[in-house]
Amino acid sequence: MATLIIDRHELKLPDHSPILDTCAELGVPFGCQSGHCATCVIVVEEGLQNLANPNEVEEDMRLRDNERLACQAWIKSGTVKATW
Repeated sequence: MATLIIDRHELKLPDHSPILDTCAELGVPFGCQSGHCATCVIVVEEGLQNLANPNEVEEDMRLRDNERLACQAWIKSGTVKATW
C-alpha cells in the first residue's frame, strides 16, 4: 500500500494506481479530469520519486519539476506528500 498526504491529510491507496480519486477525497479540486485545465496541479514536497514519470499530457503542460497533474499521476509505492 502507498500513502498520499495532501495538506496534512493522509490516505492509503494501492501501489501502482492513479491518484485522482484519492486526491479528490483529500480535497483537490478537479475540472476536466483529462489534463487540459490544470485545475488539479499539486506541488510535490516529498516522494516525487514514488510517482511514475510524467505522461505526455503532463509534459505538454510544461509544469515545474515538482508539479504534477493529480488527474494524470500514478503512485508507484511509498509515500508522496504534496500541497495544492
